Amino acid sequence: MIVRYSDAFKRQLKRLSRRYRRIRSDVQPLLDQLCDGATPGDRIQVRGHVLYKVRVKNSDATRGKSGGYRIIYYLQTESERLLVAIYSKSDQGDIPHEILLEIIEQDD
Repeated sequence: MIVRYSDAFKRQLKRLSRRYRRIRSDVQPLLDQLCDGATPGDRIQVRGHVLYKVRVKNSDATRGKSGGYRIIYYLQTESERLLVAIYSKSDQGDIPHEILLEIIEQDD
């Protein structure tokens, strides 16, 4: 299984890592699941694309998964996943579908 990172995901992760020091260790279990071929999270239908949104616990905050991170990934092929976006739920609400489509199209 190949897990790729969009440019937007890399920028968002870098920005969040300045504030949340343990973000990389919090995200690692999800990356392991994706590498093993699992598709965790809730399915989002965005104009013909299959995306998933996953809640990930933020160890630097005491709110559990509800106040943690949201990671959105895209099933490009049977053996390839694209991490589209990551954000802290305490910092921002949902990302509009149009922005998710732009990120996917830029990385295709």
